[in-house]
Amino acid sequence: MTLDVFLATLCLGVATAASSSDPSLDSEWQEWKIKYGKNYSPEEEGQKRTVWEENLNLVKQHNAEYNQGMKSFTMEMNAFGDMTGEDFRKMMTDIPAQTRRERKSIQSRTVSYVPKFVDWRRRGYVTPVKIQGRCNSCWAFSVAGALEGQMFRKTGRLVSLSPQNLVDCSRPEGNLGCYKGNTYYALKYVQHNGGLEAEATYPYEAKEGPCRYSPENSAARVRGFMFVPMNEKALMHAVATVGPISVGINAGHESFKLYKGGIYYEPNCSSDVINHSALLVGYGYEGRESDGRKYWLIKNSHGKRWGMNGYMKIARDRNNHCGIATYAIYPRV
Repeated sequence: MTLDVFLATLCLGVATAASSSDPSLDSEWQEWKIKYGKNYSPEEEGQKRTVWEENLNLVKQHNAEYNQGMKSFTMEMNAFGDMTGEDFRKMMTDIPAQTRRERKSIQSRTVSYVPKFVDWRRRGYVTPVKIQGRCNSCWAFSVAGALEGQMFRKTGRLVSLSPQNLVDCSRPEGNLGCYKGNTYYALKYVQHNGGLEAEATYPYEAKEGPCRYSPENSAARVRGFMFVPMNEKALMHAVATVGPISVGINAGHESFKLYKGGIYYEPNCSSDVINHSALLVGYGYEGRESDGRKYWLIKNSHGKRWGMNGYMKIARDRNNHCGIATYAIYPRV
């Protein structure tokens, strides 16, 4: 594993394929467009329809393999169903994170007991699922979520914090608004700034604007932040004892884009290249623990109509699958 980790964000692209469409799918195509509010120019319609049909065939093939016991998760035609895999990856930009020399990690320690199941949603640490839209701000939602959990731990009050505050104001620390961002830089901003506003006073706009932070509206502060050592055992201990953790993952696959439910395992998923941020809110297993069907539970920022009402289960204890333990950080408040 490399010493430096790369972190960037996902966004939507414009499809470029074009070919004749299948008339038998006309009704399904119209229903999908209505469901997800899709409107295209005449020039776009044919191209998007072709990509949509290709994705639909991919989903049907995958789910058929799932029904045969060959896959551990299902896929569906969600709001990303008109995006090509090429454009999905093209719009992702790897950026170097800070060096290990700058990283302050928690010390590995023996924990006598950690529960077999953890779900911080059940203990009031997690706000509702949100949607980042066309702004590449997953890093801001991930940091806001981790800070929301720690503030709840400290105060007993769950307050939705402002990703928009981070998008608009953390350029001096190294972030680039809706283009790309890094959770480390976002936490540095909150610490240096002396606070972060709540979403109620600094609502989300899905675009970068001028920084409008008001100290009198600060709803959270950060004293510092800690990286979790890059292994799943340490990450499990951190989730169990600290609360929700901001994590980076590799999400550049069609299977991630169109994920519906089950334990996500993508054979081609990298554990070194990190291109999406999410909030790790728990872990557990399905069936019998001895079967190896263990998972991490993450909260995404693609809205409730993606995945399991906005959540995903990622394979756990399978060689740091998709880099879940590669770039994990949490604030100290």
